[in-house]
Amino acid sequence: MMAAKLFIDKLVIVGVGLIGGSFALALKEAGAVREVVGVGRTRKNLRVALQKGVVDGIETDLGRAVAGADMVLVGAPVGQMPGIFRALAEVIDERTIVTDAGSTKQDVIAAAKRHLGRHFDRFVPAHPIAGTEHSGAGAAFPSLFRERNLILVDQPKARTAAVRRVRAAWKACGANIVRMAPSEHDAIFGAVSHLPHVLAFALVSMLAKRPSARRMLGFSGGGLRDTVRIAGSSPEMWRDICVANRKALLPLLDAYQRELAAARRALARADGDRLEQMFTQARDARGRWLVRR
Repeated sequence: MMAAKLFIDKLVIVGVGLIGGSFALALKEAGAVREVVGVGRTRKNLRVALQKGVVDGIETDLGRAVAGADMVLVGAPVGQMPGIFRALAEVIDERTIVTDAGSTKQDVIAAAKRHLGRHFDRFVPAHPIAGTEHSGAGAAFPSLFRERNLILVDQPKARTAAVRRVRAAWKACGANIVRMAPSEHDAIFGAVSHLPHVLAFALVSMLAKRPSARRMLGFSGGGLRDTVRIAGSSPEMWRDICVANRKALLPLLDAYQRELAAARRALARADGDRLEQMFTQARDARGRWLVRR
């Protein structure tokens, strides 16, 4: 990747996991950052981040970490963000830009507005549409965001210069920038991301409770593994996401249950024609919208 025009003298990552760590590595590879400091709850993960070269220094004290920082990326689970914003408000400089990578946006923006106070005009909410089922600093890699969408979420109070800096940082990572309103973001990703995670976790949970679970799952093939791959994701992170976006998620779960009920009725009646119709409609929709050409 060519060196980016953007240059961040000091970047602080609060929550050095897959996303935050990959952000740091991508900016380093692009020659767009001089120093990266990682902040986290556990020394073990921070040491991994340091050993892998994800960060150049580690801190458990937020005040020392952010001193002189140009930009702070909050990569922690969304349930932790109110507390992080509250702590940041007491220690960041007047020039420090704060951004996040959370999977929900209305709650994060509300928390930032409440807790960042006078710094809120330097808060730029964002959400990279990239990831794997792995977590932690050890899972980070610099190409994670290349040619992937980065949702830059509207925050009307944000300074134009701050928005430009965050946009430039994600462009340096190779991401494609898309603007979106917070409510639209949460509605869309409730359907295409949060709901599938709930279903994957629920399916594994149901199968694991079967008396013959060990033997049954031992015979599982690609179908089950493909369906439940994302159930390997961080339970803490997805707990927070689902609770935060429950307003959008609950009606989606209700709609999904209606589809299951329709399939169950067809099965109970041995109505193969109806099942085939449902399966054909789903296959065709997948072909139109989900299969990359």
